[in-house]
Amino acid sequence: MTLYVAREASKLWRKISLESSVETQLFFEKWKLILAGLIFQYIHGLAARGVHYLHRPGPILQDIGFLAFPWSFHPFFFNSKRIYTVLVWIRVLAYLVACQILRIITFFSTQLPGPNYHCREGSELARLPHPDSIFEVLLINFPSGAIYGCGDLIFSSHMIFTLVFVLTYQKYGSKRLVKQMAWLIAVTQSLLIVASRKHYSVDVVVAWYTVNLVVFFLDKKLPEMPDRTSSAPILPLITKEKDRKSKEEHHRLLNVNGNDIADRIACERAFR
Repeated sequence: MTLYVAREASKLWRKISLESSVETQLFFEKWKLILAGLIFQYIHGLAARGVHYLHRPGPILQDIGFLAFPWSFHPFFFNSKRIYTVLVWIRVLAYLVACQILRIITFFSTQLPGPNYHCREGSELARLPHPDSIFEVLLINFPSGAIYGCGDLIFSSHMIFTLVFVLTYQKYGSKRLVKQMAWLIAVTQSLLIVASRKHYSVDVVVAWYTVNLVVFFLDKKLPEMPDRTSSAPILPLITKEKDRKSKEEHHRLLNVNGNDIADRIACERAFR
């Protein structure tokens, strides 16, 4: 028994070491893309904070979802690993950035009175006073600023995050039960967002089809991820492609040099 445990522990450690080595190599190749995606999360938060300064409370729009939910509450190393974690995160961040850019454009283009209770007339949080300095805006008052934001409507940021991860796991995940639970959570969250008056029903509906469209079109543009069919990690196709091109270039140069030598010998023989 002790021998079996030691052997399995050794195999697991080798697998973790090999996986970590490959993922680390990928990270150092792609770190700029990941950093750009993370920085944009701050930019999105900054934009949501900025639109709160523009928010003006007014009559709440009629919403069938509010009538349907007349209650309120506050709204989260496998052996069968088939994909590279770093490459998945690059795709996830690309989806998020594209959706968030669309969201920023829409809520700055049209300001609507927020439906949440703290966004209504008479609430001290409904309108932000003019900032005393640029640093007050840049700090975005996290997390209070995110919880009590107003004006960042049109479609829901909560649904953007949820749907991006659900759609990504739907494509690259392997556990059917997890996929079913993920979709159930997404539907449940949609209902909770409306019930808590966090967004209008239209914001949730728009998020559902916008995120799906963004993921669909970006998948057409992004290179297909290598599918790992063996149990041991393999080097990414990008690295293999680089090695192949280097070898081809090396052989081409050798052939060119060989041809030059042959031509030179032929010319010398011709003039003798």
